[in-house]
Amino acid sequence: MKVTAIIGRNGSGKTAYVDQLRKTLASDKVRYIAFSDSYGPNVDSQYYLQLRWNQHDIDHETPTAGELLERAYLLAGADTDERRRMKEHLYALFHMDALLDKLIITLSSGELRKFQLTKTLFANPRLLIMDNPFIGLDAETRDQLKELLQLLAHERDMDIMLVIAKSDDLPDFVDEVITPTPDGPTTIPAELSAGSVPAHVLSDTQREAILSLPYTDTDYDCQRVVDMKNVTIRYGERTILKDIDWTVMNGERWALSGQNGSGKSTLLSLICADNPQSYACDITLFDRPRGSGESIWDIKKHIGYVSPEMHRNLPAIRIVASGLMDSVGLYAVPNADDYDKCRWWMNVFGISHLADRPFLQMSSGEQRLVLLARAFVKDPQLLILDEPLHGLDLWNRQLVRDVIETFCQRRNKTMIMVTHYMEELPANITHHKILARNL
Repeated sequence: MKVTAIIGRNGSGKTAYVDQLRKTLASDKVRYIAFSDSYGPNVDSQYYLQLRWNQHDIDHETPTAGELLERAYLLAGADTDERRRMKEHLYALFHMDALLDKLIITLSSGELRKFQLTKTLFANPRLLIMDNPFIGLDAETRDQLKELLQLLAHERDMDIMLVIAKSDDLPDFVDEVITPTPDGPTTIPAELSAGSVPAHVLSDTQREAILSLPYTDTDYDCQRVVDMKNVTIRYGERTILKDIDWTVMNGERWALSGQNGSGKSTLLSLICADNPQSYACDITLFDRPRGSGESIWDIKKHIGYVSPEMHRNLPAIRIVASGLMDSVGLYAVPNADDYDKCRWWMNVFGISHLADRPFLQMSSGEQRLVLLARAFVKDPQLLILDEPLHGLDLWNRQLVRDVIETFCQRRNKTMIMVTHYMEELPANITHHKILARNL
């Protein structure tokens, strides 16, 4: 049994290589799992949104993790004593007993990762391909997943293939690394796969161009960008946030961190005016208390936001342009000046060649760069970046950090950045808030 990693630049052909491999092998003994920022493709995206904003409206027919796993087990083969023992062994191996009674939409990212892996292994594959297996996981959960994969490597007659953008996510038990190139895939020993990039990759010309951008909101003079007092958010019997006090002043750059399930996304939804519970809380945004007559759009016009659920299959330039109108789908047709702004920011992020490509036909790293251009395009006063470096290779991660640091040097620029990787934070972070998970 062998563990292989596929590593390469964003857009280098990792996905195409895996797609061709799956077509070539074309066997029910090959299983492929692609992971995204929140929930993978096997779980309806509405679950993510419902968990974040409307968990009090859970449908009574929403299944538990155990119910879905039992269905998957019965679909994967005959219900024999041998397969039952295999199932119980997997449950014990992955410590699933504590998750079986949980509703599927209440699983954290790490718990859902174990759920999907267990479900896939019921089919007893000979080759398991995992795309972005560590995306969206905190450091502790990443380590747990690596331990699970190492156990699988030792226990089962199964090859494992990991598609990874970050070479520093490479587990130490990987046997070989495949790098796609224009001339075909190249195989190298795992110990030779580490890469490096310069300390800065944004050109001086681009840096000066960002610093010289005209200000689009000359009346902006707010001091308290975010002010929360004793904020508590509950969904049914579950407390997501408890007694949160947080003030973000104009010009501050905050890092927001915490374990999976600690409420980071819920906290951001309060700031973005997306969470209906915000009206019952003592929250001031841009110097105006919530519920004092401001509309959602009065708030959103000041915010540039990168979030996992912003996925629509429009051409990339229209996704970027939607940032000017505070919507994902375009309900107003952008004019020529709007498109010029979009192309300018797409050029900054090195994706101008993707302008006409449908969003869902891009790699996850290319999608991330498109969403970043969308967040910056309206020159927002508040940047909210929820795991902005997810799926990016070393070069693009440094590029994005350079852009963030340069952009935030301008007047009246405030930032909140969520990340599970402390080494990914830009150098200009001034404050750090850590959320604890409510048990």
